Amino acid sequence: MRVLGVDPGLTRCGVGVVEGVAGRPLAMRGVGVVRTPADAELGHRLVAIEQGIEQWLDEHEPEFVAVERVFSQHNVRTVMGTAQASAVAMLCASRRGIPVALHTPSEVKAAVTGSGRADKAQVGAMVTRLLRLDAPPRPADAADALALAICHIWRAPAQNRLQRAVAQNRLQQAVAENRLQQAAAPQAAKTPTARKGRTA
Repeated sequence: MRVLGVDPGLTRCGVGVVEGVAGRPLAMRGVGVVRTPADAELGHRLVAIEQGIEQWLDEHEPEFVAVERVFSQHNVRTVMGTAQASAVAMLCASRRGIPVALHTPSEVKAAVTGSGRADKAQVGAMVTRLLRLDAPPRPADAADALALAICHIWRAPAQNRLQRAVAQNRLQQAVAENRLQQAAAPQAAKTPTARKGRTA
């Protein structure tokens, strides 16, 4: 499984590609940051992020894209920019038919370090260890993107099982409803219609 992790942001959008399967050693295929100037017009910045992510999709052809789920923060301007960059990443992937998964920061931290409250230094250290790198990726946005990809690879099997179970349950419900409708149809056909009253 090859996953592109995206740590969304307007000024720095971390991107990282990891390949592997749960339970086996993982390999980093690429890591970097898509940057935009803070003084540029918003529309131009979003276009630059789109172009950068498209280049990564072209080069690495991931099977999945994992994006950090955006939560409300005290700085509304920051969270707005993060949400906009996140939407661009999701759009780029969806336009190509690539499945998109959203993971919360605590999910990613727990998956990579074992603690949902780990700091960026701890996440970077574990990413370095898990991918057998010589040094932690810089800046932290790049390490976070790799952590997102790792998180998805490890969590995907469980998520897929859950999705299959939900789909199977829905199918069973649909079959049961169809049978009830088929059973009710003959009864409805046999029910006599009310006779009209005689006129005087």
